[in-house]
Amino acid sequence: MATLNDLPVRADLVGKKPYGAPMIAVPYALNVNENTHPIPPAVRESIVTAVRASLETINRYPDREFTELRNALASYSNSRGSGTAVSPEMVWAANGSNEVLQHVLQAFGGPGRSLLGFPPTYSMHPIIAEATGTSWVQGSRDLDYSLSADSVVADIRAHQPDLVFFCAPNNPTGTPVSLDVIEAAYDQTPGIVLVDEAYVEFLPEGSPTAQDLLPGRERLIISRTMSKAFAFAGARVGYALADPAVNDALRLVRLPYHLSALTQAAAVAALRHADVMLAMVEDIRSQRDRLLQELPGLGYSVHSSHANFVLFGGIANPQKLFAELVERGILVRDVGIAHHLRVTAGTAEETTAFLDALATLKA
Repeated sequence: MATLNDLPVRADLVGKKPYGAPMIAVPYALNVNENTHPIPPAVRESIVTAVRASLETINRYPDREFTELRNALASYSNSRGSGTAVSPEMVWAANGSNEVLQHVLQAFGGPGRSLLGFPPTYSMHPIIAEATGTSWVQGSRDLDYSLSADSVVADIRAHQPDLVFFCAPNNPTGTPVSLDVIEAAYDQTPGIVLVDEAYVEFLPEGSPTAQDLLPGRERLIISRTMSKAFAFAGARVGYALADPAVNDALRLVRLPYHLSALTQAAAVAALRHADVMLAMVEDIRSQRDRLLQELPGLGYSVHSSHANFVLFGGIANPQKLFAELVERGILVRDVGIAHHLRVTAGTAEETTAFLDALATLKA
């Protein structure tokens, strides 16, 4: 049997590693920031009904422009309190926000172009960059993982990137990104500025978002997902908000009919129940805040988080603690930050199981 080394793989991919969050069967999987709350029964039934109806025409290709879904996503985005409304023509959708990011880098990145990111950040940003032949360059963060307008501008001047990516709130640290930082980056670069807002629903109520910055900024793209707050990780639905001209560019690189009819039907049905689906968000925020409050009492340091997870430190041997938690049926994430692990805020039962396990290990 051949190995990867026996194949004529692109030279720039040799030695690279694929994305690989551990997949271990445990009672409490708190490692990939999923919404661990099940979809309410009434919403499930609505989704099943919509998918069943879509099967009547499954012999035909799906709506290439996902018109109904774009309308639903625009309506949902406008209901979230931003003073800036978006039209359906400003919405793009794909199979998870990762595919949105891939479309963006296929259209605006590629060989000879570079992407500036700010590690530690979402691990797929450099992976997708490399897969599209885009050079990944690293900016800097302050010791508390925050970004300042001055430091971001300095990094842009130093690297002259074609694209700048922010993760807001940042994964894996939970750190928010202020709008003045995004504005400064946009004003400093002639290229694309993308704000990855996968965790936007977990921000404190009334927080500004990058959506407020869209007017007059045709090079600004906001990527979001239904995987987190909507408990839709298995459905793979991500979307972007941007100037309609950006979507014209993304059409050049997307595969034909890239969103299946079943995916479109399920997402539209879920969005009809946005209020019910988002009722889980407040509970998840409360469990996140519980982690922030109780982990220090167990001897761990925590980083303030505006997402659905907590990065905690003060761990002498993260790999050892990770393995000990797995033995107790709890899976967290080693994100490669020295003396730290990350845990997803789940249900009250899951949080209790995690904290009780830590207390036992500390005893």
